[in-house]
Amino acid sequence: MSPRLVSEFRSRFAASGMTGDLVRDFQNEVMEFYETKGRHDMEWRHNFDPYRIVVSEVMLQQTQVPRVAVMYPQFIEKFPDFAALAAAPQAELLAAWQGMGYNRRALNLQKLAVAITHEFGGVLPEDPEALAALPGIGPATSCSIAAFAFNRPVVFIETNIRRVFIHYFFSDTTVVDDRDLLPLVEACLLPGRSREWYWALMDLGTALKTSVPNPNRRSRQYVKQSAFAGSDRQIRGALLRLLLAGDLGDCASLAKAIGASQDRVAGILDEMCREGFFVQEEGGGYRVR
Repeated sequence: MSPRLVSEFRSRFAASGMTGDLVRDFQNEVMEFYETKGRHDMEWRHNFDPYRIVVSEVMLQQTQVPRVAVMYPQFIEKFPDFAALAAAPQAELLAAWQGMGYNRRALNLQKLAVAITHEFGGVLPEDPEALAALPGIGPATSCSIAAFAFNRPVVFIETNIRRVFIHYFFSDTTVVDDRDLLPLVEACLLPGRSREWYWALMDLGTALKTSVPNPNRRSRQYVKQSAFAGSDRQIRGALLRLLLAGDLGDCASLAKAIGASQDRVAGILDEMCREGFFVQEEGGGYRVR
């Protein structure tokens, strides 16, 4: 949208709130953006199989789109449905997830697949509350799955949606709470086209990242991600790669291999054993569960 249109939306919202005319004009502008500049080449936007939507949404939780675009088709080919994922050896699953980061998502995704296979007869529930009760699926992801898999008229906020509404309607507000945004998101939901509407908002939010200072810094929910280098996340990833390669290392040898203190690595190994990643053998060595 042009700066002139953005300014117009802001002034109309400030004067009269979210009127019916403003909603329609905003919907038209967002959808026009999507039709001309939307990311229509994403593979998960061309197949509404609930399993594929779940996989894509879990991957997209904490991984950038270009990386997911590479990993997603490989993952689907290896694990084509809930039953295949539920039955997969954990080491095979974690190996297929390498490069995605936040490996706990892979374990939760498999737990979800087990629940769907054994408790729901292989059929993903459509209700967002039922979806939110599944492993690794919070309120926002449950709604995004309901929208993209089933076109349900749900209301939710994620990073890019938040960016759009703060930018267009709260330019002069220092701190914006999601509670202020949710009524606007609900008012603007395009009837019968939830799937396309949320795609359009997310694509517009992504475009804003490169064109304006980040509006999300004014969100009360904004949390700056900590540095990866030297973090526990980096050590966890390094340990997983070593053990997936087949090395049955003890704590001392693993710590030496990754260049971290033995005490720190010992604590992370204990944590990853509790989480279900590793098993410690009687001789003191560790392996992938």
